Amino acid sequence: MSTWQLFRTGGFTLIILLFCSIVSLAIIIERYLYYRRRSRVKRLDFMKKVRKELEKGSVETALSICKKSDTPFSSVVYAGLSFYNHSEKEISNNMDREIVVETTTLERFTAIIGTIASVAVYIGLFGTVLGIMRVFHDLSASGTGGVGVVINGISEALVTTAAGLCVAVPAITAYNYFIKKIDSFIKDMELCASETMDLTAPK
Repeated sequence: MSTWQLFRTGGFTLIILLFCSIVSLAIIIERYLYYRRRSRVKRLDFMKKVRKELEKGSVETALSICKKSDTPFSSVVYAGLSFYNHSEKEISNNMDREIVVETTTLERFTAIIGTIASVAVYIGLFGTVLGIMRVFHDLSASGTGGVGVVINGISEALVTTAAGLCVAVPAITAYNYFIKKIDSFIKDMELCASETMDLTAPK
């Protein structure tokens, strides 16, 4: 079928699925590029540089390294080092707050992807049910037609189910990838926070 025929067959449910697909694709691309940009610096290399500067007593240089890195864990370390002359509790609390802020930023839009992945199939099934109901209603109204007409009508109605799967599968795959990526970022932030506490502890 042509694109126009598909939309005529699917009706408004296909338009909803198309909208969900566009939103999903836009978020997937935005989040992928965001995570990629913020994971260019490796945690071990970063902490090695920070540790080296702190051992020399150069806190300002360590803070400068944090600013240039632009990663979630560098923001956490910066939050801790900015309270360098404060108590351990204040340093820890400031880093904990920064972890919450960074985690919230990392999770942005991911709930939308998860929702689309969950409901797209049901929207497709809903469209299929409406299509089948329309086929049988038309048959009963006209009083004509046979098995071939019914099968053709049902096959057209199944277009929305197929469309729902096409939207849901990439969305759920991306959502699972994003959740795993966020967990990795959180683990790095927590490890960096722990190491920063050790580095800033009184000798």
